Amino acid sequence: MMSHDVVFLIDVDNTLLDADRVTTDLGRYLENAVGHDRQQRYWSLFKQLRDELGYADYLGALQRYRIEYSHDPHALMVSRFLLHYPFSNRLFPNALDAVEHMKQHGPVVLVSDGDAVFQPHKIERAGLLDAVDGRVLIYVHKEQELDDIEERYPAEHYVLVDDKLRILSAVKNVWGARVTTVFSQQGHYAQAAKRSLYPAADVTLERISDLLQYDLDDLLAAPPVA
Repeated sequence: MMSHDVVFLIDVDNTLLDADRVTTDLGRYLENAVGHDRQQRYWSLFKQLRDELGYADYLGALQRYRIEYSHDPHALMVSRFLLHYPFSNRLFPNALDAVEHMKQHGPVVLVSDGDAVFQPHKIERAGLLDAVDGRVLIYVHKEQELDDIEERYPAEHYVLVDDKLRILSAVKNVWGARVTTVFSQQGHYAQAAKRSLYPAADVTLERISDLLQYDLDDLLAAPPVA
């Protein structure tokens, strides 16, 4: 497989797409559809499943909710809400422009954690699948899949954009100087990073649209953080 000089690896949730806003909209819908107590139960099941799997599984939590409330017809309506949700409206401003900007310098690959059904559906509905020419990788724990990423998209250097310092730090520990880590401070994980013990990324952005101000030389010239 042809090796590239640089490959851009970009996270999806709260990096390109406002996943916190999706969660808020779902919570509001649940409150109206099933009431406060059952809404709270759904989120309890959601958090249990996230702890078990390591990623957010909205439909999986709904399956568990349906087992507990087998006669609640609203479960099917919640499923419809999720499947028809307008994810393209939840992209951060200029997110697609940032993707196009990076594509001028090398292949852009979406690298996300998630389930095997809803996460790819969400990425396609958001218009991101077409934006990256179908280059999408979805894992359970992407920071543990660096060998697979290298095999599929070999490169001399990688630029990794994510909203979690934990992920950026883990990849930096493995790839070292071969990766430039870019921290996009959007979403609740980024806000929690202010209290994080993880080291800073090589480049820190306020929002994904700030990438439009960087060309490839600017990114690669960023002094690596020890």
